[in-house]
Amino acid sequence: MGKKVEKSMKGDKNPSAVSQDEEDPNKTPEPYNCTGNFQQDFTELCRRNNMASIPNVIHRARVPTFSAPESSKPEKGKDKGKQAVPEPEPEPELDPEGELVDPPPKTYTVKDKFEYFKPSVQVEMENYDKPDTVSEMFVRGWKIDDQMMNTFKQCWSVMEKLHTINLWNVGLTGETVSIMASTLTSIANLRTLILDGNAVKEENWHELIHDDSPVQNLSVRHCCITDKGAAKLGEALGTVKRANTKLISLNLSGNRITDEGVVHLGNGLRMNRTLMSLSLASNQVGDKGASKIGEVLSRFPLSHEEVVERRRQKSTMSSPDRLKTPPPSRRADSKDRPGSVRSSSQHDRVDKTKQKPSAKKKDEKGKGKEELDKSKGGKKEEKAPAKKASIAADTKTAGKGKGKGKEKGKPTQQEPEDMGGSDFVNPLTDEADFIDGQLFVAGNRVLINLNLSRNEIGEPGMAALLKAMQYQTTLLHGSKAGGTGLMRICVLKNKIAPEHDTMKKLNELMLPKDPYAKGGAQTPDGESTT
Repeated sequence: MGKKVEKSMKGDKNPSAVSQDEEDPNKTPEPYNCTGNFQQDFTELCRRNNMASIPNVIHRARVPTFSAPESSKPEKGKDKGKQAVPEPEPEPELDPEGELVDPPPKTYTVKDKFEYFKPSVQVEMENYDKPDTVSEMFVRGWKIDDQMMNTFKQCWSVMEKLHTINLWNVGLTGETVSIMASTLTSIANLRTLILDGNAVKEENWHELIHDDSPVQNLSVRHCCITDKGAAKLGEALGTVKRANTKLISLNLSGNRITDEGVVHLGNGLRMNRTLMSLSLASNQVGDKGASKIGEVLSRFPLSHEEVVERRRQKSTMSSPDRLKTPPPSRRADSKDRPGSVRSSSQHDRVDKTKQKPSAKKKDEKGKGKEELDKSKGGKKEEKAPAKKASIAADTKTAGKGKGKGKEKGKPTQQEPEDMGGSDFVNPLTDEADFIDGQLFVAGNRVLINLNLSRNEIGEPGMAALLKAMQYQTTLLHGSKAGGTGLMRICVLKNKIAPEHDTMKKLNELMLPKDPYAKGGAQTPDGESTT
């Protein structure tokens, strides 16, 4: 009896202990490690955050594809004697009054009327059989707060195939934009970021295109961006000492940017040589802003700060070893003897050269062959791992004579070549023309698409754009400045009539360059040229 009572007591203790552990509010749950399966990770993180309603993860709706109906004729060689039996037609439905009711079409599925308005996350996959291949994500019309953005942040960081994020009218704030900007570096394959319809008071959109951001296409249409946000974006595009080297397309249409903001964007385009498409449609751009863009696209005078930076760049290009520390081989030599003795070392070298013929006469057969073998073997060892640049550097040092083994393979000599091959090449180092006491350099020729439609540009601003296009077509033809120049410009619905002479000349000049006009295809913005 005693043993049975002890067993029953033990059995009663275990469930109570487990229940206490489960109901213990002070116990912190273990952190969840995302697996890459977005639907599973997103649902689990929302459940752990005690969200009242968890948005559904659904596939993005596609346009249905219609296939030709299969023929009812039997195939040759199969069931020749049998006849195809037609399927019985369904009985027609009748309403209470006895009239026929048309059946619903089979090209879509009928859902509850309120289900369409429920929050959901739409996804596109590369392979629908593999849930970890989500490549595009779309969120429409429901609020994304800080907690939800942190949840997305944890999921995005492990999604290897994700390349497009589209958040339309989700009520972003300055804090949620900063959270998104902090996680962009962990999304290696992200290329397109669309955040249309989000009015952010802080206007910190420039955080999304920092130096480490992989975003190449940024769209912030109808986000109430003013000149304050445009100034930050212009600084992020480029300054005197640095420039963005990732962003290719920037869409700022439908905002509140005036001439002041366009001036800041133009200053960013002075040093930027990566951006290829810029849209400022449906803003408040006037003649001053259009003239600024025309100046940046043709040629522009350097400011005092830019002249100073140009001189610094030129000096580093002419003498790259000026800012570098001496190589370690020289330091090793200086430790052995002071600098005053190094000048007298030439007498020792002369004495050694005088002794070399006597040494060769004694050991012509022995040491002479060994030295030849060593010299041949040393050349082979240098050619195998060395690059073309290092071979050229070695030949220069060997031509000067007295090339020691330590000085032939200096690693510091390759540093200027590596720095010169970086992504950002400062445009200030291009050839400049001295006109009226100012230095003029070639403007931006990398930008190929510009949309200025539905603004307030008049005849002076349009004339400045026409002058810039004429300069790119004629004066810059065959110059060393990189790029093809502007290929498409859209200036519809401004303060100047399409029948104006300036508009006609601009249209005649740009029409042969427009790739969309040649093929008759529709432009990305759904608009024609001038």
